[in-house]
Amino acid sequence: MRHSNKFKKIFALFSVLTFGFVLFLAVMLYTALHQRAIPSIYSEETSKAQRGNIISADGFHIATTQKLYKAVVNTHNIDPQKEELFIQLFSIYSGMSPKEVRKRIHSKKGSVTLSYHIPPKEAMYLRTLAFELRSLHVFIEYELPNHQRVLQGLNILESGEAREYPYGNLLTPLVGYTRKIEEDGYTRTYGIKGLEKYFDQELNPQQNKSQRAIRDVNGYLILNKQSSITPQINGLSLKLNIPIALQARAEMITRSINAKLQADEIIATVMEAKTGKILVLASSNRFDPSSIHKNDYPSLNTNAIEYSYEPGSVIKPIIFALLLDHHLVHLNDLVNGHNGRYTMGRKTIVDEHPFKLISAEDVIVHSSNIGIAQLAQKLTGGEYHEGLERFGFTHFSGVDLPYEKRGTIPSPLQLNNYLYKAITAYGYGMRANALQILKAFNAFNNHGTLVNPMVVDTILTEKGKVSSMHVTPPLQIITPATADQMKQILIKTVNKGTGTGARTAGLEIGGKTGTAHIAKNGGYSNTYHSSFVGFANDKTHAYTIGIFIINPKQGYFAADTAVPVFKGIVDMMVEQHYLTPDRNSTAPKKHPKTKGKKSHPHVVN
Repeated sequence: MRHSNKFKKIFALFSVLTFGFVLFLAVMLYTALHQRAIPSIYSEETSKAQRGNIISADGFHIATTQKLYKAVVNTHNIDPQKEELFIQLFSIYSGMSPKEVRKRIHSKKGSVTLSYHIPPKEAMYLRTLAFELRSLHVFIEYELPNHQRVLQGLNILESGEAREYPYGNLLTPLVGYTRKIEEDGYTRTYGIKGLEKYFDQELNPQQNKSQRAIRDVNGYLILNKQSSITPQINGLSLKLNIPIALQARAEMITRSINAKLQADEIIATVMEAKTGKILVLASSNRFDPSSIHKNDYPSLNTNAIEYSYEPGSVIKPIIFALLLDHHLVHLNDLVNGHNGRYTMGRKTIVDEHPFKLISAEDVIVHSSNIGIAQLAQKLTGGEYHEGLERFGFTHFSGVDLPYEKRGTIPSPLQLNNYLYKAITAYGYGMRANALQILKAFNAFNNHGTLVNPMVVDTILTEKGKVSSMHVTPPLQIITPATADQMKQILIKTVNKGTGTGARTAGLEIGGKTGTAHIAKNGGYSNTYHSSFVGFANDKTHAYTIGIFIINPKQGYFAADTAVPVFKGIVDMMVEQHYLTPDRNSTAPKKHPKTKGKKSHPHVVN
């Protein structure tokens, strides 16, 4: 009996030991096969890529992005005995007053953001301070409810980005503006208007930086061969065709002249005739993109393309060029001026300066509404409509800006009607924007070919890799002979006609004035658009220049409003050495006779 009990005890003890051993093996196996929640010796840091820059042709940064940071501290970790030391040091490094730092620390227990929108240089200094504060044992551990002990110091974290415009309102509204969007606690900027909008995809960051490496006792990364790094790729940058010096002077001219004219807006544009490069796109209405207020709202649109209007007499050379190209008119044809008053059906057409008889050429030189209305009858509705479309009307100008309004022209059926032919010939009954008109006129200064206006020259990476903009090939829309005839007529218009105020000795200057009533509430108000579109050339350079004025209050004839702006721009380009007058040749060029078969003059009634 005693042996039986002894055996049972030994067996029970063996069973307990066996069970314990099996349990130990099971725990070890479970531990080996399952991930353990142990602190990692690796740490990962990310850095947000930034939006690209907008750079002028002469290398000035018009729009840049600055990264912003925030300073965060856990108040549980600040040693009460050294709190005042922390406050004073943070105040010195951050520029905040000690009173404000103290107030934020005492605002609540736990994680507190001491400062938002810290610029990069200041953030670097604060990171140095954070390291020094650890060395001074300003921070102590504290225990969580789960008995885990935590030590967090001062953390400087990326909080977002701010779009900066170092030159304030320069190049606005062309450059546009951005808005802020919160993404996972980080503030990004996105383009809303102008270049910022049109090239938003290219300007936006391409890839954030990421670093994964072993961390030291203070949590800092130790970069070595085992580290993995994904490089930061910032957004692409835009290099403009516009030099800042030329643009700034043009803006000054529009602003100073508008102080006299009191117009809603003055727009001035300069384009290289051969390439289409926009060298100036200036407005009298500007704003600071980094600080937009309610009274800035009327200035936010790039009205060179976003505002369409009835252009008035600047359309007359376009219609005349179509007539020449179809061999429907000769320069020495005579047109009945009807002494300045002519009735077509129910419409009475009036000329400011009456004529009895006027040559076809002088219809443009002296801007005769009656003359062009009669000449336009020679075009069929189809020829008329196709010709306006060929000059680019109702089509996008091709400029690299958003929200362009294409305008309208009468249909071919409408243009078969004599009244539509007449009123469209002097710029009513159709709508266009300023750059469409500039582009069309440029054909006269470019051997009859259309080129698209371009604001941006190249797109750049941070490493300097250049990607040129896609350029649409030039399009021949009228013969070189027709273009040359029109060019000479426009030169004569400046020398002897409505544009005499635009003359500059030693330069080849041509152009056409335009004054048109503004349509309002189904009729025409006693307000006006005035314009002057032309060119200024020397022996080696050719520029097409457009001046567009919306509702001038002091004066309305283009000769008194738009022409002085044109003249100011040309004089400024001479001062800036974009144009060099020939001091040995001040006499205007003789106008060539009509090419082709010689014809006798005849009267157009």
